[in-house]
Amino acid sequence: MTTNEAVTAYAPEHTPRLDMATLAPEVYKAMIRLDAAAGQGVEPKLRELVKIRASQLNHCAFCLDMHTKDALAAGESMERIVQLSAWEESRHFYTEREAAALELTEAVTVLTDGFVPDEVWARAAAHFEEKELAALVAAITVINSWNRFAVTTRMVPGHYRPGQHG
Repeated sequence: MTTNEAVTAYAPEHTPRLDMATLAPEVYKAMIRLDAAAGQGVEPKLRELVKIRASQLNHCAFCLDMHTKDALAAGESMERIVQLSAWEESRHFYTEREAAALELTEAVTVLTDGFVPDEVWARAAAHFEEKELAALVAAITVINSWNRFAVTTRMVPGHYRPGQHG
């Protein structure tokens, strides 16, 4: 067998710790309703970029898989998705409005650094009307909650199909 014919062996999938949808169905259903409500008022591509960035910061492989696929299905480019982890150095890939949303996402997600700085809030407020800003904060908060469910319960990435949960 030549090198080209060799089969690459990947690590086996990990086993999830528990299934929130089955074991806490009312909480899970409430989260789905909250996610749907939080998604209103934020344009789909931006919503997915925010979800991907928060999921990167939270090391949530399941949500990264899901929202990358949903972003691609919504017409987002692979290039912009790939650059998200270094968006500040790749600012030219994003509008000022998107950059303000990403900066706010980071501030809300990484609260261990302190409160959301006034400067970050002001930049976001300059690009979003109050109602849009409220929707953006809601979307950021909900993806952070989903990340915590998925990371804690070790949800397995790789099996999601775009729109599967939407």
